[in-house]
Amino acid sequence: MNRMMTLVAFLQAQNCSNLPGSWRHPSTMLDFTTPEYYQRIARTLEDGKIQLAFFDDRLALPDLYTGHHAEAIGAGVRAVKMDPSTILMAMGMATTKLGLGTTYSTTYYEPYHVARVFATMDLMLKGRVAWNIVTSLNSAEALNFGQATHMEHDARYDRADEFMEVVMGHWNTWEDDALILDKTGRFADPAKVHRLDHVGANFKSRGPFSVPRSPQGHPVLIQAGQSGRGQAFATQWAELVFVIYHNLEAGKQQYAAFKNAIAAAGRDPSQVQIAPACYVIVGESEDAAQAKRAIIEESARPVDALVLISEVLNYDFGAKGYDEPFSDEELAGFSWHGFRERVVKFSGKKNPTVRDFVEVSGRGTIAEHKVFCGTPKTVADQMEEWFVAPACDGFVLAATHMPGAYEDAVRLVVPELQRRGLFQKEYRGNTLRENLGLPIPSAADWHQKRKAAQ
Repeated sequence: MNRMMTLVAFLQAQNCSNLPGSWRHPSTMLDFTTPEYYQRIARTLEDGKIQLAFFDDRLALPDLYTGHHAEAIGAGVRAVKMDPSTILMAMGMATTKLGLGTTYSTTYYEPYHVARVFATMDLMLKGRVAWNIVTSLNSAEALNFGQATHMEHDARYDRADEFMEVVMGHWNTWEDDALILDKTGRFADPAKVHRLDHVGANFKSRGPFSVPRSPQGHPVLIQAGQSGRGQAFATQWAELVFVIYHNLEAGKQQYAAFKNAIAAAGRDPSQVQIAPACYVIVGESEDAAQAKRAIIEESARPVDALVLISEVLNYDFGAKGYDEPFSDEELAGFSWHGFRERVVKFSGKKNPTVRDFVEVSGRGTIAEHKVFCGTPKTVADQMEEWFVAPACDGFVLAATHMPGAYEDAVRLVVPELQRRGLFQKEYRGNTLRENLGLPIPSAADWHQKRKAAQ
């Protein structure tokens, strides 16, 4: 079977897509507080045979810039943040094949709670769920959860590693054939339901877990770590990794390095997919595509970048002169190390300025991700070039406006990729794992590996 692209829709449970100016786009629909808004998107994606739609999330609205929420609220910069797991279920009820993922933090939740929420969603959607694992980014999230400060970067990942041990332990409590359901005899085999009894540096969690296995075993694991510690976490746990590549050459190098790191961690690199974020702007003609691009670019405002960079780096960029270099101490304190490292690398400066962070990152504009713009043929040409290089196993499709960006991609780009044999014409199965080409894990295998490691 030919290697097939994985396509993932990048969603937000809020008033805009990940592009903050998208709500200003003349074609964006603004009924984002209704289930119909998300179900409309879900049906469009399933019509296009897209494998997965996932929600990014933060546990606070972005109020670090100027130390107040006024700028974000006034400009509509991710000013609404609803709980995405609830919306995911509404989308799942309107579809039968589309994979659906959402984000939960290992810093502000407890492992048992996360394990039960995701295991239950996976049962209710018959094996179509994914968990995007994050460690959270800023002090606003900490304050919302009763913490005075946000945990240090590497400490968050140390906690996250143990968090995953607990979640995986609970997900593997019930062996695949534990349920008997004999009305004249036993409901389940007690010998095949295991208590975890975890005691570690950060967590104590006894069990036994109360949710049986789903048709895909357990939810697919997604992660986006590109920093040194974050990448180490991803090589250990992730099955689908989201990345940001500035150009094709950088993508080829980082893709190869990431695959090698996965192999060095003792895992099969073919079972871990890497997908860079991109914007697709497509029209029936080149002129039409460029006209669409111009409208999208006009939707951006300077405040968008400053609000979002302050949010992800946990630093008020309004307190710094625009061309004043950051000190080593300030840079060391930034929350998202991968973001900081990209700006240092591509600015060529050890101590970048606010301007460098805005211009190099492209945050808040379509320049943040690779843009594939043109006719269906030229967009497919560009995507194929990245895919066969190889620089990726597929793409995370960020939306320039909602739901039109996905309607355009499904109507114009997907058929061209299918014609070239690069993208599936039908779903391969009923579960997300089947549709991503990932194996369904066995609980018995997990227990054998755990015993061997002890």
